[in-house]
Amino acid sequence: MVGLQFDLVADSAYELYPQYTIGLHAWFLEQIQDFDPALSAQLHDGETDKAFNISGLSGQFSTQSRSLQLQAGKTYQWTVNGLTKPVVAGLAQWLKQLPEVVALKNAPLAIRRVSYAQEPTTYAKLAAVETGRSLSLTFVSPTSFRRKGHHLPLPWPRNVFHSYLRRWNEFADRPVDQDEFLDWVDDCVVFQRHELASEKIAAGKRGSVTGFVGAVTYGLAGKAAAHEEFEQLFYTLGHYAPYCGTGHKTTFGLGQTRLGWHLSQAAPQEIPAAQRLLADRIDELTTYFVNQKKRTGGHRAQDSAETWATVLARRELGDSLQAIAEDLGIPYETAKTYSKLARRALRGDA
Repeated sequence: MVGLQFDLVADSAYELYPQYTIGLHAWFLEQIQDFDPALSAQLHDGETDKAFNISGLSGQFSTQSRSLQLQAGKTYQWTVNGLTKPVVAGLAQWLKQLPEVVALKNAPLAIRRVSYAQEPTTYAKLAAVETGRSLSLTFVSPTSFRRKGHHLPLPWPRNVFHSYLRRWNEFADRPVDQDEFLDWVDDCVVFQRHELASEKIAAGKRGSVTGFVGAVTYGLAGKAAAHEEFEQLFYTLGHYAPYCGTGHKTTFGLGQTRLGWHLSQAAPQEIPAAQRLLADRIDELTTYFVNQKKRTGGHRAQDSAETWATVLARRELGDSLQAIAEDLGIPYETAKTYSKLARRALRGDA
């Protein structure tokens, strides 16, 4: 596995739409598709956990009320992590023919440098990391978990380590009994320190997510030592976190994680106002549409409400139906229909 950091430069003061990580996700998969269509399809369509993740852009934004503006001449960082041998091999092949720019919509960013965000390593090496007295993690982008159909914006140990173990069991070829380990986590992992804040963001292709950013230190109760193999796994998974990310929607920039307590020198990236504005509007519209669909017996109310809300909120911010359709992976006519239905429902005509 490996983590790559791209230093990107904006030649002009480009404007980004708030859900630009959809474009980063699509551009990366298109790059892989150019030389390995099978790998790209696996990364895009696989039903299991994806063997990669990406970050959003970090750097200085000029925030406008309805957009994000990159500053001319400024450098922005973007990371890509690969979690399996085929993906790492694909990344290595890609670097040999790397284009000059990351072609984000309306914002071509020049690639100035590529370095390691996370040094290359193996699952075997991580399985043998040194244990300690505590484990600190810093969550630099909003992080959340799915729980009973809702978002859980808290670093509850069972949820945090479940997200790591799920990926570990998928990719490491050395599976661990999930229930037994997570029961041990419940009994033995304790909070020693935390400094957290909640953030709402429009993430992925539809809907909004309420997540947490900040840092936490976990410790172990005395009885943890009775299971040395689980104590080792606890630290192993903590070192795995910067590669695999935490929680859900990590392929769209959420859940980016660093090992250690880094709030003093690497504070979480502040969510620009435009992204908060879109997330709040999507959340508001989703709640309205869900309630309306429940009254009329709508099927799969939450999913369709989130889609309607995303389409309408982005239209209100000036995005074209064509751009929205491309980002959501739906036909233009479908996006047009959703927009009409959403507006009609908002007027109370549906």
